[in-house]
Amino acid sequence: MRGMNWLFKEEPTHYNFDALVNDKSTTWSGVKNPVAQKHLHAVKKGDRIFYYHTGDEKAVVGMAKALGNAYPDPDDATGKAAVVDVAPVKKLARPVTLKEIKADPSFKTFPLVRISRLSVMPVTDAEWARIEKMAERSGGAG
Repeated sequence: MRGMNWLFKEEPTHYNFDALVNDKSTTWSGVKNPVAQKHLHAVKKGDRIFYYHTGDEKAVVGMAKALGNAYPDPDDATGKAAVVDVAPVKKLARPVTLKEIKADPSFKTFPLVRISRLSVMPVTDAEWARIEKMAERSGGAG
């Protein structure tokens, strides 16, 4: 059985997808929100991850994967925080914007639309497939 799908958000001025591609892998840390942390704890080796740029871009830009299961953050004294090692898979043919996602009724229950501040969230297989398909379409649908 295949693992879960996730969406990880990052401010591109802080660490963008190209930086991850250059680094080949990174440890995803610094997640503060308790709900986002709960999701991060559930990440398993091989899980698929959409890389989402926040800030001015607000778009899904690439795909990554979890190199291993989530583990306790060595920098967190409380032992509650998790981190996960991720590697890039590929850049999307074009970014899929939050605006496009919000305009699509099939995403009305997607956490990205409902709980926009969440930095780590699950993505259903259907949502994943749809975002992948949207990335293959040239230009905006607007």
